[in-house]
Amino acid sequence: MWPYPQVVAHRGGGILAPENTLAAMQCGLDYGFTAVEFDVMLSKDSVPVLMHDPEFGRTVSGVGKVADTLAADLLKMDAGQWFSEKFCGERVPAYADVVRFCREHKIWMNVEIKPTPGTEAETGAVVARLSKALFADVACSDVRNLPLFSSFSDDALVSAKLHAPDIPRGLLMDQVSEDWLERIAHTGAMALHTNHRYLTPEMARTIRAAGYGLFCYTVNTVERADLIRGWGVDGFCTDRIDLIAADY
Repeated sequence: MWPYPQVVAHRGGGILAPENTLAAMQCGLDYGFTAVEFDVMLSKDSVPVLMHDPEFGRTVSGVGKVADTLAADLLKMDAGQWFSEKFCGERVPAYADVVRFCREHKIWMNVEIKPTPGTEAETGAVVARLSKALFADVACSDVRNLPLFSSFSDDALVSAKLHAPDIPRGLLMDQVSEDWLERIAHTGAMALHTNHRYLTPEMARTIRAAGYGLFCYTVNTVERADLIRGWGVDGFCTDRIDLIAADY
């Protein structure tokens, strides 16, 4: 049900590096993590870049929106200065560059497709098509060496399924909805990804009994990790890569 690593570095380096940057991927690797989660959205000219927030102001300075900015301009933006002087000059990376880095270092990727409103199907399609090209040399049966798409958007996942059917998918839900089984079937997902804060032992057993993988975000204490693992959770991402070991 879950052929992937059990512990995944959230946005690359958790709390130890500026999120969704190549520096974050290197930070996770330095701490022994060979599995990462990161967010991908589209620029104005439909180039996938790593970014969590649709608007500037938190991880990149200024005023504006990712969807209104050309990739050439996004890729020049400083995505590290907000975090610390040490990372000043760290740029917003293109998705393709992060894939190449991760593949070079044998890092497994949970790629969260994060569309801006109104671009759900397009984002799923673009990310899927590019991923299909970037992993063209990997057999569809070799799931451990393929990424896993995840998204809160059913439309994005359905679109990704259409354009790259061999790349597995996980359906993201903050709280598990009553219609989760119908939605997971509709998107063709192999796993449900959910907020550990709202998960119950009963729901975990139900999801597992239905034959789906169960992944949680974002678990930052060993005590909580121990508890949900006891419920049957297959894997989780963490910001505290300094506290929870990659081989936990």
